[in-house]
Amino acid sequence: MSIYFDNAATTAKKPKEVAEAVYQTLLSGEYGNPARGSHDYSLNSFRTVAAVREQIKELVSAPATYEVVFTNNASTSLNMMLKGLIKPNAHVITTSWEHNAVLRPLYQLVATQNVTLDIIESDEITGHLRVSDIEDKITDETTTIVVDHGSNVTGNIIDLEEIKEIAQKYKLTLIVDGSQTMGQYPISLADGVIDAFCFTGHKSLYGPTGTGGICLKRELEKELVPLLTGGDGMQSFSKTQPQELPVLLEAGTMNVAGIRGLSAGIDYVNSLGVASIHEHLLNLSNHFVSGIKDLSNVQLYGQFNAKRCGVVSLNIIGIDSATVSDCLWEDYGIAIRPGYHCAPLMHEALGTKEHGTLRFSFSSFNTLEEVDIAINAISELSKEVDE
Repeated sequence: MSIYFDNAATTAKKPKEVAEAVYQTLLSGEYGNPARGSHDYSLNSFRTVAAVREQIKELVSAPATYEVVFTNNASTSLNMMLKGLIKPNAHVITTSWEHNAVLRPLYQLVATQNVTLDIIESDEITGHLRVSDIEDKITDETTTIVVDHGSNVTGNIIDLEEIKEIAQKYKLTLIVDGSQTMGQYPISLADGVIDAFCFTGHKSLYGPTGTGGICLKRELEKELVPLLTGGDGMQSFSKTQPQELPVLLEAGTMNVAGIRGLSAGIDYVNSLGVASIHEHLLNLSNHFVSGIKDLSNVQLYGQFNAKRCGVVSLNIIGIDSATVSDCLWEDYGIAIRPGYHCAPLMHEALGTKEHGTLRFSFSSFNTLEEVDIAINAISELSKEVDE
């Protein structure tokens, strides 16, 4: 029997209701193309999608000033916001925590739109972000701050309140990548400071792959340039994409079955409660860390006395992370993620550029008994180095 600890990549184990929702949508023959007709088939899909928009807004306490747009994943969401909101010659501030879903679009804007970029650094080993450096980087050309809410490498969670204060003070657009926190850490957009919160559906929301979205301020529709243009079902003779949310960012046919599956995943999260899920993941993470922190040759990365999500990264000094990962799978049946996790600057900061890290990431389906097996495995592998 195998153990899955790669939930930061995707939650492999989903609630059965998620699969049933997708299956029933496709099997029923009752769901057509939303906004593409006035018959029940189209209206069934339209009403379903509209209901899930509201479900997501409730999950993050978003007021009526926000709209939810559905995408394929967080990478699409982030590309839409970065390329749609950041104008030529602008100055942008981001962090060394970022995933390539943020970094590569920004590098592209630097190369093609004369955008300038400052990256806030992190400390070695702990990955502590030097948030206090942000204000020093702000110039007259600064328009945007882009931050990762929770690091997919260290599990550290950023101090969003401090970031929001800076964004408000200087009237900057604030874009947040919530890929690792949505569904497992309490999030509130109630104060209206965050302009765009990007999320994926297939991780801690337990939805199908191919689902994600953005919860963004409606006022942004005035300035957003759509990443994709195409059919919207209503204004067919317009030569441009309609400049209203959500159709501004939802060109083409929507993944109705996936969105219904995502809805079932959110129902599961709500049934347990985000706070309860977070507490469970912290218990698993803390138990794991306590069991390995004093082992010979084990190096942990991250801040363990601060707010965290359910991710723990480590190395067994002297063994390449890919080799350890293979051993964990072949000898113990434990699935984890070795390497760089698409976050190169984080690994440069941690000092793990040459060998990456072993990332253990937990879900609500994991147990303390499974964590004990992982502790034993790491203990045995670390002893092999000494021998």
